[in-house]
Amino acid sequence: MHYGTKGALIMPGRAKNMGDGWETKRRRGPGYDWAIVRLGATGVISKIEIDTNHFKGNYPDRASIEGCLAPGASTERLHTVSWSIMLPETKLSANKRHFFSAKQLNHAGAVSDVRLSIFPDGGVSRLRVYGTLARA
Repeated sequence: MHYGTKGALIMPGRAKNMGDGWETKRRRGPGYDWAIVRLGATGVISKIEIDTNHFKGNYPDRASIEGCLAPGASTERLHTVSWSIMLPETKLSANKRHFFSAKQLNHAGAVSDVRLSIFPDGGVSRLRVYGTLARA
């Protein structure tokens, strides 16, 4: 986090400005930034939206999404679970809503958490994950 918190990713509506999104500090060396979001309920994902609204010169070049099934896991435990790639590293554009349908996503089964990785850094205003509840 640099200019905005990762919690802004799940705020309602579209971002009002860059400060209403998640923006990371520019990297001078190797690596990338990421944020983990716990879903409201365990489910099967059918569509993902990554919105770079208002980020014109400082949007991430690429992003990926991974999912895991670890309901109620602690933050520390989420660092050790097995993550499945749902959206491989994908090119992003400035100031745009990027939609990825089930046809573009790798099926990962039921997931409780998703990890958005941005390469190498930049700003994302919103992350939306759509799907159906997993059967108990």
